[in-house]
Formats: sequence, C-alpha cells, structure tokens
Amino acid sequence: MALNTVKAMILAAGRGQRLAPLTESVPKPLIDVGGQTLIERHLSALGAAGFKEIIVNVSHLGSLIEQHINEKQFPSLCVTFSREPNLPLETGGGILQALSLLGGDPFLIVNADIWTDHPFTVGYPKNRALAHLVLVPNPPDNPAGDFSLNGSCVERRAPNPYTYAGIGVYTPEIFKGITKKRFPLAPLLFDWAREGRISGEVHEGAWFDVGTPERLKEARDSVARS
Repeated sequence: MALNTVKAMILAAGRGQRLAPLTESVPKPLIDVGGQTLIERHLSALGAAGFKEIIVNVSHLGSLIEQHINEKQFPSLCVTFSREPNLPLETGGGILQALSLLGGDPFLIVNADIWTDHPFTVGYPKNRALAHLVLVPNPPDNPAGDFSLNGSCVERRAPNPYTYAGIGVYTPEIFKGITKKRFPLAPLLFDWAREGRISGEVHEGAWFDVGTPERLKEARDSVARS
C-alpha cells in the first residue's frame, strides 16, 4: 500500500493561546506565512504528495477554518471536518475522536501550526512500531529535545538531539485501550518510545513551529529571505 493511498489528518483545533491576542480573532491554522495560510500550505502539499482524503479537526474559531478551506477549494481533495467542543480535546484526544473517520489503516498526522518544506512522503512504522515519526534537529527553543535515534528506532534518553516535527504515520493500535477523551499525544509517544515501539526519520530541511510571536516572526523572516 502506498502511503498516499491512506488518509491524512491535520490537527487544527488548538486555541493558540501563546499567540494571543492574534489568535483571539484568527485561528492559528489561518495565520499567514509567506502569503499563504499554514493550513492552505499543508493542504496543497498533501495534494501534491498524492493524498486524497483529509480530515481536519476544528474547535477554536473552527467555522472560520471550514469557511477558508471551502472558499479556497481543493478539487483533488476530499476534506472532512472532525468538530470538537469549545474546549479542544488536545492532540491525542482529537485523533482518538477522529479514528472512525481515519479507518483501520495507518494514517498521516500533521500539526497545523508548523511551516515546513517537508514533502509529506513519510515511511511506514517499521518492525513492531506503532508509529513512525519525523524528527528535526533541536530548535533553540527546545534544547533538551524529545527523542534520540538508534538506527530507525526512536528512543528517549539524555541527551535527546531531536524534536518531534509534528509529522508522523500512526497505526490505530497506538490508541487501543485509551478511554479518556481529552489528552495530549506527547506522553503517549514518550511511553511507547521507551518500549521500543516507535520508529522515525530525520528531516534536515526547513521547519518552524510557529507557536509563539517570536517563532512566527522567525518563520516569516526566513520565508521572505528564501
């Protein structure tokens, strides 16, 4: 099965509190970087990579995100919205709620609040892995990192030279047995990495997490220079 025959999900439900007051009226996925909104860039890149079915979870100012996507029109994509309550379900809970839309095969997850030149061609989970993550060298704001790599096996140890890029291929099995509705994804990944059940690869290209005003400016300045 080719990766681009499975479904992809863009995590777009966060409130973006660290970017307030900007995100009080503009949801983070609709922030402009280089003349294009973050979510528009993701959808275009996913379409170029051959993906057809995209799920987008929405909560904070979700109607604006839906309106924006519908107005921009992506004729090669079938976009479905997974609507969450006013208090978002966080990254893990948002994926868990959308599992019925994602189906039984591995699926691609992309965080809406990143800007990257990654082409969204990602490997499948290897061996016994439950997920396959894209990692980037630690940015200045995360010097301690998230993960290490031993071959293709993602590990947690000190020092951790890599940060999770917000891009990964997940199997539905990674969420098996979870009953709580609202939870972050990172602790789950950390637990499975300690068990040797996560594989990964490194992206050396452009990547920005635009979660703060400072990082948003850095992304905009970098894109303007390129």
